[in-house]
Amino acid sequence: MPRELHRPTLPRQWWSDAVIYQIYPRSFASSHSAVGDLPGITSHLPYLAELGVDAVWLSPFYRSPQKDAGYDVEDYRDVDPRFGTLADADALIARAHEVGLKVVVDIVPNHTSDRHAWFRRALEAGPGSPERERYWFRPGRGDGPPNDWQSVFGSIAWTRVCDRPDAPGSPWQDDTSWYLHLFDSSQPDLNWANPEVRAEFRDILRFWLARGVDGFRVDVAHGLAKDPALPDWQHRVTMVRGDAADTPPAPMWNVGAVHGVYREWRAVLDEFGPDRMLVAEAWLAPAAELAAYVRPDEMSQAFNFEFLECGWDRDRLREVIADSLAAMDAVGAPTTWVLSNHDVVRATSRFGMADPTGRPDGIRAEDPQPDGRLGLRRALAMHLLMAALPGSAYIWQGEELGLPEHTSLPDDVREDPAFFRTRGRETGRDGCRVPLPWVGDAPGFGFSPEGSSWLPQPADWRELAVDAQVADEASTLSFFRRMLALRRRLGLGHGGLADVAGVRARGLRYLNTSPRREDVLVLTAFDEPIDVPDGWRVLISSAEVGGSAGGPGAVPADATAWLVREDS
Repeated sequence: MPRELHRPTLPRQWWSDAVIYQIYPRSFASSHSAVGDLPGITSHLPYLAELGVDAVWLSPFYRSPQKDAGYDVEDYRDVDPRFGTLADADALIARAHEVGLKVVVDIVPNHTSDRHAWFRRALEAGPGSPERERYWFRPGRGDGPPNDWQSVFGSIAWTRVCDRPDAPGSPWQDDTSWYLHLFDSSQPDLNWANPEVRAEFRDILRFWLARGVDGFRVDVAHGLAKDPALPDWQHRVTMVRGDAADTPPAPMWNVGAVHGVYREWRAVLDEFGPDRMLVAEAWLAPAAELAAYVRPDEMSQAFNFEFLECGWDRDRLREVIADSLAAMDAVGAPTTWVLSNHDVVRATSRFGMADPTGRPDGIRAEDPQPDGRLGLRRALAMHLLMAALPGSAYIWQGEELGLPEHTSLPDDVREDPAFFRTRGRETGRDGCRVPLPWVGDAPGFGFSPEGSSWLPQPADWRELAVDAQVADEASTLSFFRRMLALRRRLGLGHGGLADVAGVRARGLRYLNTSPRREDVLVLTAFDEPIDVPDGWRVLISSAEVGGSAGGPGAVPADATAWLVREDS
C-alpha cells in the first residue's frame, strides 16, 4: 500500500520550491586576477538563468583578511577589494533580477574577524570594559583557559590575549584574560546576550535588504547562543557533522535563546515585504530539532544535512526523506534538500568511494581514491532523486558539470585553517573549492583573463569545462538543464509524495502527486535494476534505461528515472 509522506501544496513564497545555486565568489569566475570576483559572477549570470535555477546564494564577499575564506568578516557593510566594490555588488543584484534570479547573501553572525573595529576596541579597552562585553572575554582557570571547549578547526577554543601575535609592545601585552573562538583564533565569537550585538545585526540586515537582496544564508545558525555558565563539555566540538546521538547537549550549539534572535530577524525582513527569506545552516538531528528554526515567525528554510549525510544508502535515504517531510510539515515549512557545499567533499567523489555511505573530511593523493565514473553515475542519480522531492533544493557550483574533488592538491597551496590548526591531520576543504573550468583550451580553463587561478585545477577538467559540455546533449550540464526544466514544468517542488515501495521492493519508489497533472513515478535503483512497470514511460533518467524483448525495460543499478503513464 502507498504510504503518503507529504500532501501537495499550492505555490507559496518563491523559496518554497526554489532551486538555489551556491556561488563561492573566489572560485566562480574572475574579471581580473587569480581570485574570482563580483564582476566575474555578474558576467555569467545568464549561464545560471539558462541552467534553470531560481536564485543564487553568494558565499561571503565582505571586507575580510581572508583567514577563513571570508567567513572572518572585518566589515559587514563593505565589499572586500579582492571581490570588487559596493557598486559591483549593486550591479550584480540588479543584473540577477534582470535575468530572473533572486539573490541570497551569506551573513556570518557567530563571530567576526579579529580585525573588526569592535574587537580592536575591545582589546584596547581592557578587562571589564563595555567593549569586551560584545565578545566572550573571560579570566582563565589557573594557568589554563576558562573551560575545556575545543575549536571546530582543532585545538582549544580559547586564546589568551597576551599570547596573540600582536601583543608584544601593545596595551594588552600583559593581559591574561582569554577570548572564545569556536573556529580560528582570528574569529572571536560574539556575545549574543548583548543588546548592542543584536541591534547591530538588525541594522546590517536592513543595509543589504535596502540594496535589493532577497534573503540571507545564516552561517552557523545554531551557534549564536551559548550557555552563559560556560560549563566544561568533555567531547569534541563538531559543527559539520553534528553531535553523536549518545553525546549530551552541547553548551555552544542549539541553545534555546538563539530562537529569539531569529524572531527579531524575521520582523526585520517583514519590513521589506513578505518575499525576503532566511535559510539556516544548522547541523542538527533529528529533523524535529531542525524544524524549530523554521517555525512561521523564524526562518524560511533550513538545510537538510541529514540528507547529505545519508550517502548512497537506500534504507537511510528512505528514513530521512520520510522523517524530514514529517518534521517540516509539522511547522508548515518546506523541506530544503542539499547534497554538497563548500564544506564537504564533492558528491561525485563521495559516492565513488569504497564506502559510499561515509563522508571523508578531505581526500589527498596518498589516500584511497574514488571511482570517478561510478561516483558521477551515483551523483546524477541522487540529483535526479533530490529534484523530484517536494520542497527546495540547492546546487553547489560545479555539480552541474560533474566536477570531482581535487584529490591531488599539494599541501603547500592549501589555505583552509582546519588544515593548519590540526597540523595537517585534517585535509581540509580546499579540494572542493577549486576554481571552475569555463573554456577547455584556455589557460586556467578561462577562469580569469590571464589564465591564473588561486588554487590549481586538475588537468583532466579540460573535458568538463562549460564550453565542452554546453552543446553536448549527452553531457552532465545538458542533463541538469533538462532535469531542472522538467522539475519546473511539472511543479514537483509543490507536489505531494507517496512511498510506493513494497516491503521487498528493490530500490526507492515514490509518486510525486498533484491535482494539476499526472503523477510522476520516481525510481532509484541501487545494487539491482528496477523493472519499469507496464503502462509507464520514461521522462528522464540519469542512466540509459535498458530495453527488453516485449517489455518496457529496467532502470539500471545506480540510477534514477522519472516516469509518467503512457497515455499522459
